[in-house]
Amino acid sequence: MVAFTLLALLLVPLLSWIVFFRTAKRTPFLNPDVWQELPLVEKEVITHNTRRFRFALPHKDQPIGLPIGQHISLKAIKPAADGTEIFKPYTPISDDDLLGYVDFVIKVYDQGRMSKHMDELAIGDKLLFKGPRGRFKYTRNAKRHLGMIAGGTGITPMYQVAMKLLKDPEDHTKAGTNSTRFPSSCHSSPCVMSLIFGNVTEDDILIKGELDALVAAHPTRFRVYHVLNQAPPGWTEGVGFITSAIIQQHIDPPAEDVLVLRCGPGPMNVAVKKALDSLGYTKEMQFEF
Repeated sequence: MVAFTLLALLLVPLLSWIVFFRTAKRTPFLNPDVWQELPLVEKEVITHNTRRFRFALPHKDQPIGLPIGQHISLKAIKPAADGTEIFKPYTPISDDDLLGYVDFVIKVYDQGRMSKHMDELAIGDKLLFKGPRGRFKYTRNAKRHLGMIAGGTGITPMYQVAMKLLKDPEDHTKAGTNSTRFPSSCHSSPCVMSLIFGNVTEDDILIKGELDALVAAHPTRFRVYHVLNQAPPGWTEGVGFITSAIIQQHIDPPAEDVLVLRCGPGPMNVAVKKALDSLGYTKEMQFEF
């Protein structure tokens, strides 16, 4: 009996420690003040100029630690031949639910020093990471309607925001209530976002599969309207540029509880801001990543 009591006294704290260890959350990886190395573990060629990169975190149960709508600064281990550092901010397409890894989808540009450097990385090569960075702050149910206008690689912060909102059952931000493309049920259903996504060709649409999956999983909460400069035969969505008329059709009118996010190439951002301004969206109703 004495031996059993002693054994119990030893096992109770041990089991408590095991339970605590298994349930305790690992400290997030990112540090806004310190550059940290991560190795490339997967690399996928999506199109002729688009790649998917996966970097491994130090621990398999570790989150990256990136708040919604924020980005990460990436930097090459060694400087360029001229001695200058190679770095650029990117928004991952993964979130904190993906433990042990962080994923990026990036377009490789001829004049893009960082994207070209990443394209030349071999499995096992490392980059430096620091963050989170960004001005965007998300508050649950802060807005009734969240519109999103993206061009090219500007889709990545939009996708990150969409994923987070759609995973939050307590968020009831509404979208698409005035769009003829969106069903009338959106008036009473918690529709989360309406996205207008501009690209040159259909092949240029980044993470189309992921966007389609979100629409399929949340048909009354997330909508996407594509606009192509060069549309293929039989294309049924937008053609040309993102205009005021398209914005009016797919995003709610200006109001205090409406916010429109925008992210894309410089000329597109200028044109979209001009269109939003002309429609009456104040600076408080707009946010540019």
